[in-house]
Amino acid sequence: MSVETMPDLLILGLVFLTGWIAHVISSRAHIPRVTILLTIGVISGPAGLDLVPEEFIQHFSTVTHLALAMIGFLLGESFVGRDIMAERRQILFISFGAAFIPALFVFFVVLLVSSNLILALVLAGIATATDPAATVDVIREFKAQGPVSRVLKGVVAVDDAWGIIIFSLLLVAATALSGNDTSISEIVHGFWDVFGALLLGGLIGIPMSVVIGRHQSGEPSIVEAMGFVFICGGCALYFDVSYLLACMMLGATVALKAKHVERPFHEIETASDPFLIIFFILSGMSLELSASDSLSVIGCVYVAARSIGKIIGAKVFARLANSSSQVSQYLGGCLLPQAGVAIGMALLVGEKLPEFSDSVLTLAVSTTVLFELFGPFITRWNLYRAGEIQ
Repeated sequence: MSVETMPDLLILGLVFLTGWIAHVISSRAHIPRVTILLTIGVISGPAGLDLVPEEFIQHFSTVTHLALAMIGFLLGESFVGRDIMAERRQILFISFGAAFIPALFVFFVVLLVSSNLILALVLAGIATATDPAATVDVIREFKAQGPVSRVLKGVVAVDDAWGIIIFSLLLVAATALSGNDTSISEIVHGFWDVFGALLLGGLIGIPMSVVIGRHQSGEPSIVEAMGFVFICGGCALYFDVSYLLACMMLGATVALKAKHVERPFHEIETASDPFLIIFFILSGMSLELSASDSLSVIGCVYVAARSIGKIIGAKVFARLANSSSQVSQYLGGCLLPQAGVAIGMALLVGEKLPEFSDSVLTLAVSTTVLFELFGPFITRWNLYRAGEIQ
């Protein structure tokens, strides 16, 4: 049986078993699972051994929309979660600084190196994203306790929300600058992309809150929860607004208004796992090595500018929020991991700006692997220096 004739069902089974093997390796080797999945995707895709038919890789766009719709929904619940209420002021300050300052650094450095304004804008937007899962895994694995780890949990839950907003605005600016028509209609569409998404998520979140709220605590609600999340994402695509932002607003609305909210978010988090496995493997398969040579310098300055921006942004805004010296000194180094949201942003860039698709996706995947490989170790080292890990 040749690669071209392999049934999709067989490939899906192999992909899920690969995800299970990656989880086993991750738990034993203390390497983030996403790093392993991305590496497997690169090896098995066209850039490596070319083991998967091209028709299967073409499903990437649909899987991306499904996976990121659920991620956005979960981020919305984190944005208004009870865990960050006690320290909301400093968490909001630090998370904004950890998203805005890296974007600022990356924009100016990439613009200086490449002299490409559009590329600088989209990479600045992608630089805002972090990986909450990898960071929280380090805290749980080593049982970190103290002010840094406590504030860190809230910051990683919130800064992707800021990142999505900043990225959406920068992508609108890049799209307007890339075309011949930069009239007022493009600016209006940019505001519609952001505020229309918020409006859509809020409107769909109200009936979802009523439906979810009818359940008693502990009753299953996975079917209707996924239905509402996918309807929200689909409507966002249909009305041409940010589906990440729309689903984030959906999650925030449900978290604020529904009576029994623990179960649907837990169910969505569990159900998203198989989609994320396919998403990360297909992300690796989509890597274009042919674009890597021209991105070597830009990739290096992007990694350096994002890392420095995260550390300085968290430190400066922690001081503005009157945080403790421990938090201001060590928190920024814990925010380097970057995963699925960044790749999702790169895919959105490819949809809006096809001429930048290969180069931006290649850089996003390559730097994500780098940040996911070393980021958790740097997080652990900073928590150790803060005295919160034995």
